[in-house]
Amino acid sequence: MTAGDMSAGNMRDTGRSGGPGAGGRRESRTEKGDPASGEVIVLKESAWFLTLFCVACGAGIGWLVTLLAHWLVTLSWAPLQGPAKLLTSVPEPWLGIGGVVVGAGLGLVLGFIAVHESLSVSVSPGGVVLGVRDSSQEFGRDEVALVVRDGKQLVLLGPDGMEVARERCDLSWARLAEAFAEHGYRWADEDPYREEFQRWVPGMPGLPEGADALLRAREAARKKEENSEDARELRGELLRLGVVVRDEKRRQYWRMPVRP
Repeated sequence: MTAGDMSAGNMRDTGRSGGPGAGGRRESRTEKGDPASGEVIVLKESAWFLTLFCVACGAGIGWLVTLLAHWLVTLSWAPLQGPAKLLTSVPEPWLGIGGVVVGAGLGLVLGFIAVHESLSVSVSPGGVVLGVRDSSQEFGRDEVALVVRDGKQLVLLGPDGMEVARERCDLSWARLAEAFAEHGYRWADEDPYREEFQRWVPGMPGLPEGADALLRAREAARKKEENSEDARELRGELLRLGVVVRDEKRRQYWRMPVRP
């Protein structure tokens, strides 16, 4: 399948915008950019909302754990009797307060991690900037031929069909489509090259020299941590060899665009 095979239903033309963004925890900010590049639209997660949401969830879970412990000690056949009796040995209201405080503390840590891992997207007529994990990637307008939603990932494709970037994205897809369309970028609701991907198995033919070893190393890195920094770096090394990689259900798939 080529880019020309995409149906009109999956493609938004440059003059067409998506609906308004949804979700209370999303925050978009419009800034004035460089005069040469025009207005910049910045979309990112609301750090305050995301952190407070995780804290509230953690506190709620901590309180539910104390209720569960009280219930478990009434059932002689239930598992985890030891931990449940240990918890309920703490008198009230200290048990309930402690559960909420500990849960909120764990939620705060998870909130900081979620903010650190979240993606920010800056769109202008002059280019796109993706920010994640205290780092950013900047791409010129001529480097981005198509912007794609692939499941929960945002993908930037170059004029030759090579991936420029692929990042997990929890932002409003409607708002993203609107922002890109507003600045003249082509948008697709699914990857037009999806059918070209092949499942990778060790030693399979067709890959350039060194690619199989990189895919083996990347598989091992992903088993330790699905979105590890090593896996991200190895994806970059594969792109240098002309190999595009996508992940699905812990499996790796690859394709090699035909370069002019």
